[in-house]
Amino acid sequence: MDVHTGWQTALGLTALGLPVLLALTAVLTARAAPFRYAAVAGPLGLALTAVVVAGTVLVGGTAALTVGVRLGTLTSVMLLLVATLALVILRYSRTYMDGDAGAHRYMRWLLATLSAVSVLVIANNLLVLALAWIATSLALHQLLTFYDRPAALLAAHKKFLASRMADVCLIAGLVLVQGAVGSLDLDAIETWASTHADLPVSIQIAAFLFAAAACIKSAQLPLHGWLTQVMEAPTPVSALLHAGIVNIGGFLMIRLAPLMANAPGAQLFLVIVGLTTTVLAAAIMTTRVSIKVSLAWSTCAQMGFMLVQCGLGAWHLALLHLVAHSLYKAHAFLSSGSVVEAWRIDSIAPGPERPSAGRFAAATVVAFLVVGLEWSVLGLLGEGSDFPTGVLALIVALSLAPMYSRGLASGARTAALVGLMGLAVSVAYFAWHALAAEMLSLPTPKVLPHLGWTITGLGFLTLFLVQANVQLHPEGRFTRVLHRWLFAGLYLDERFTRLTFRVWPPRLRDTATNPTPTPQLRQASA
Repeated sequence: MDVHTGWQTALGLTALGLPVLLALTAVLTARAAPFRYAAVAGPLGLALTAVVVAGTVLVGGTAALTVGVRLGTLTSVMLLLVATLALVILRYSRTYMDGDAGAHRYMRWLLATLSAVSVLVIANNLLVLALAWIATSLALHQLLTFYDRPAALLAAHKKFLASRMADVCLIAGLVLVQGAVGSLDLDAIETWASTHADLPVSIQIAAFLFAAAACIKSAQLPLHGWLTQVMEAPTPVSALLHAGIVNIGGFLMIRLAPLMANAPGAQLFLVIVGLTTTVLAAAIMTTRVSIKVSLAWSTCAQMGFMLVQCGLGAWHLALLHLVAHSLYKAHAFLSSGSVVEAWRIDSIAPGPERPSAGRFAAATVVAFLVVGLEWSVLGLLGEGSDFPTGVLALIVALSLAPMYSRGLASGARTAALVGLMGLAVSVAYFAWHALAAEMLSLPTPKVLPHLGWTITGLGFLTLFLVQANVQLHPEGRFTRVLHRWLFAGLYLDERFTRLTFRVWPPRLRDTATNPTPTPQLRQASA
């Protein structure tokens, strides 16, 4: 064994240290002192991860096959994200759960969940990855039902059923890949895919099954209801779910990029399902008054957009989106209490007047001019002249226009500050775009790439026009009708809830004597 391979093996063993450390800490957690070992495991795990990341950069390895660990840019980024979230959530839980009689049980399952996620991230074998994903789901189920309340049990029950559907898709895909490739090692699958541009039907079906599993576990419509209702769990669990676990579907697509890039049917499926969820969830989110429920709908929309990026073959953007969303959503949930205080303060002060059609049009023109100028500069630098980047520029401009319109309605000084903020945000986005493209080099889809980008651009344009109409005419007939449907979530989750009661009724104390859902349960599923 040469020196380079020896270093790779050493780094692989170090990477294994994180899940082993978290699992061992879960076993050692005691009722008398539930936070003692977790307080050490968080910082130590982050230190081990830092060693792995630094070593991977220096050695430049892609896989340490002797210990079944896959190293590289994707693993380094994800492992660092998991270790950072583990440190923050474990520290927050120490304060949040202090004095709770079940704190030891909570910490054990939290550590077990984090351990399973870290195994999933470093695994070089698709079967190990799938088993770790299933273990993550089962451990999370214990956290979601930590408080034995009817609403929590119902939401966790629906998630359990949806997850098992995804598991069936995932395992079926593994069987097909094993039969065609002869191995489930990710490096072997990547090598096989590089020599088979035209995939056999069995692998096309496997790619579709993997995409379906990712969509189901990422809470895409219409199997989204559980994500918006699992708010009975402790806040750190919500942060972990929305910041890390629900992102795994996107991670799987990125990990399987060499295979997925040659499966146009699966890619188009990701674009359609993800874009539909993004548009509808973003619109529904505006009708919610609960902060945590609004954040949950935001997660549905963000996960949809991440899967759209995977379907378009923009793997580097999907990874960037995954990391940014994880950090943002963890902060949003862990600081949700202070958000309530901020809302109370803002509600006292008079808000900006409703923007007129003229101001909104002017703001839209300004947003397009700002982003168009940046896109032109990127084109001169050789980074932004292609069609996909042009669609991204369109999406960025559409997202900035409402913010600019509110700034114009608040006075010249506020408008100037908002304009500078929008400029800084868009410049940072394109800069991170270029950096992520350099860090992560994966194959792009070879069939109909322009079709996917065109569909995506039209979808976001439709969302923009609907939101503009609502903002300009909040009392109009279209807005009133739309609000009624959006407030009900298009009645999609009610249908899935009724189906779960027919196929596999949950065991709830409120339904022990009456199989019909109580008013409390019906309200929880609404």
